[in-house]
Amino acid sequence: DEQEAAYRASADALEGRRLIVRTLDAGADKPLPFLDQPAEDNPFLGVRGLRLSLARPELFDAQLRAILRVAADHPVGVLFPMVTTVEELRAGRAAVERARDGLAAIGRRVPERLTLGAMIEVPSAALLADRLAREVDFFSIGTNDLTMYTLAADRGNERVAQISDALDPAVLELIRRTTAAGNARGIWTAVCGELAGDPRAATLLIGLGVRELSMSAPSIPHVKAAVRATDLRRAEAAAREALSLPSAGEVRRLLHGVAYDPASTML
Repeated sequence: DEQEAAYRASADALEGRRLIVRTLDAGADKPLPFLDQPAEDNPFLGVRGLRLSLARPELFDAQLRAILRVAADHPVGVLFPMVTTVEELRAGRAAVERARDGLAAIGRRVPERLTLGAMIEVPSAALLADRLAREVDFFSIGTNDLTMYTLAADRGNERVAQISDALDPAVLELIRRTTAAGNARGIWTAVCGELAGDPRAATLLIGLGVRELSMSAPSIPHVKAAVRATDLRRAEAAAREALSLPSAGEVRRLLHGVAYDPASTML
């Protein structure tokens, strides 16, 4: 009931706009004291995100029921974090159906279907994006974790901070693969994480096929200006060139010449 009240308040405030609820994204750098999780030698490779929800079905079911109650009255979608395999994603979908059937069995109104999405945060998910796209309605690329796992550089470790750059061509190639798979299937792809809030990166992300950006509120004006200033054909050409470059440093130099400069516009 408490979760439903929180989600409903958000949905009411959006006045008919879409609300996406990410399922419990805990573990690793996001521990929750009440979960009483055992210590792990390497929590970033341990039980987190969707893995944790599937391992704790009572928590997962409670959250999904709360979401479904609100989705009966508002446009609401569910986003599964830390998807690594098709099997995990299908297990998440099955959990949604069980929660939906459980509510219907006790006479609660439920939506005919729920919009489902998968976060693309690990290389395996990006490489399997064409298969994952058959299971969901949208993708959300989490560039912070995707960069960390792709480059094997802990984003919380300052000694390897210079390696962990979301503009590395390897990360960009995984973004390209994901958006291409989504576009081929007719589903939309969003990007969240620090890269989504970088106005200079907006041109590149648009060129890679991204059509939705998720960021903190202070970043919105500059990123919106960058999007409005972007020519699609030039963005696609810049993306192709960026993918051919050998390093994040060279990608950044490319963007200095072709991307929107937030310092040039007064907002």
